[in-house]
Amino acid sequence: MLLRQMFRIPLVLAMTFVLALAGLAGGGGTARADGTPPPAPRQLLFFNHAYGVLDRETADAIEHSGYLRDFAEFQVRTTTGADGATWTGRYLMGRETYLELFGVGDLPGQDGTHGSTGMGISAERAGDLRTVVQRLRDQGTADPVEFRQTRDFGDGVPVPWFDAVFTTTQYDAFGAWGMEYLAEYFADPRGNTEPAAYPGDVGRERYLSDGYRGHSMRDVTSVRLAITEGDLASTVPLLRAGGFDVRTATDGGVLAQGGGTALRLDPVPREQAGLRQIEMSLNRPVKDRHEERIGRSTLVVGPGSRAVWTFGDGA
Repeated sequence: MLLRQMFRIPLVLAMTFVLALAGLAGGGGTARADGTPPPAPRQLLFFNHAYGVLDRETADAIEHSGYLRDFAEFQVRTTTGADGATWTGRYLMGRETYLELFGVGDLPGQDGTHGSTGMGISAERAGDLRTVVQRLRDQGTADPVEFRQTRDFGDGVPVPWFDAVFTTTQYDAFGAWGMEYLAEYFADPRGNTEPAAYPGDVGRERYLSDGYRGHSMRDVTSVRLAITEGDLASTVPLLRAGGFDVRTATDGGVLAQGGGTALRLDPVPREQAGLRQIEMSLNRPVKDRHEERIGRSTLVVGPGSRAVWTFGDGA
């Protein structure tokens, strides 16, 4: 779901951007008296989905690709969210994770420009998002922006969908948010969700259907995004608060790992921002390598249990 777009109406609040990239390298916190780093906090947020705004040729090719309909549980869907905001995305759904892809102009204003991207990371247990918000405050994010999203299934009655938190409402081309699905959404049969696997289960696997089993794609295992330094600075605190292992690469990029998905965020000028590469696991290994050209992107499946989708000039 495209949370940032739905948040833009109340988002015109003038908030002070006080986060800085300096000091974000290495593990979280300071060393203890014996010189060893502090223990990593329990991971509370896990990769849920990423979205990207692609050139029109690629977006249209994705929408009409017969190969993708076999490769993944594939949908083209229009969703109505808060304040009547609607968006139409192209979705590749996995067991716990998914992708949401747009073309230039599919979204209004800044969010519909080429290279805009976003990412949701979500809680598996009810109440964990509240702990993340407190961690953000403890890290120095004085005023995390909290937000409740609803979904309209077509009868005009908004159903509580998930709670979310941003570190800031100011961004160049990328936004990341923490989120926690709500019990009211799971209780609505129109959501087609699964029963809880344990008390407090608000997890990704429960939210998504088992339709992935009839296709090759299982889950997203790696995401590489090119974003501005300002957007990177506002994202790192959320990743740390969520419990990701966050490290700075020698080239200035950020590597965040945890929960089965590796995230790579590369700082670039705005005109170079965008979705770069997605790696996915497969339900079953394949013997041969298959290369599928889709617009200005290339999807390589196999050999083995891995697929790599490269976008833009790197494809």
